[in-house]
Amino acid sequence: MIDTRLAGKVALITGANHGIGAATAIALAAEGVSVFLTYKRLPPLAHPAYPEAYDRHRAAGADDVVRRIREAGGQAESAEADLADPETPRVLFDQVEKAFGPVEILVNNASGWRSDTFAPTERDGFGRPLRPVDAETHDGQFAVDVRAAALLIAEFARRHIDRGASWGRIIGLTSEGPQGFPTEVSYGAAKAAQESYTMSAAHELGPYGVTANMVHPPITDTGWVNEEVEELARSHGPLRSVGQPEDVAEVITFLASHQGRRVTAQVVKMY
Repeated sequence: MIDTRLAGKVALITGANHGIGAATAIALAAEGVSVFLTYKRLPPLAHPAYPEAYDRHRAAGADDVVRRIREAGGQAESAEADLADPETPRVLFDQVEKAFGPVEILVNNASGWRSDTFAPTERDGFGRPLRPVDAETHDGQFAVDVRAAALLIAEFARRHIDRGASWGRIIGLTSEGPQGFPTEVSYGAAKAAQESYTMSAAHELGPYGVTANMVHPPITDTGWVNEEVEELARSHGPLRSVGQPEDVAEVITFLASHQGRRVTAQVVKMY
């Protein structure tokens, strides 16, 4: 058995009403972490390329996740939050401190995902609709994945240093950003920028006892995986399978744990 030494810690997890964020909240709570979940209910994509359940997940609040955690004996609170608002990070940290105390684990999971392209095409290889890169696709993506992530890290760092803390974890979620991401070009660019912010945080905040890492999940079934995507996953990569949110949550939990104390400034790629 491994003692993660996480009991009594406090975590803020963005985008935690479903998928990887929800699984991470449940996994950390099982280790004794008090978890604060943020989410934003999104309108349906209403496209046959996406399973119907995915729209339901995106439109849901976090009540079910909070209920599961509490029924298992854990502590959880949640709040709907618009991360595109630059005032939101400060407000969220105030809310977490009021509920549980200072944030010690920050998980930047939420994304302002857009599917956009430079190419003159209207659909990707799975039949999903595309739109040209424009100010809306860029700003909508970068407001959440880059600016919000950076401001959350900044708020975390300021409060951590002001209270003289010596233990902290910052964990973000990424994808194929630095190598480019065809048909999701703003998403890829935003993830590349978030990686850079997180690596900078690892070097600058290390002397204050903070580790900072990014997790690069495999194709993970958070509700959006249809038969075509699953077939692709099963034909590529060393494991030839679709990941589950719980798989990613376990890696995040490790990075937050005592066992992950010497792992920092890394992009942990999963398959």
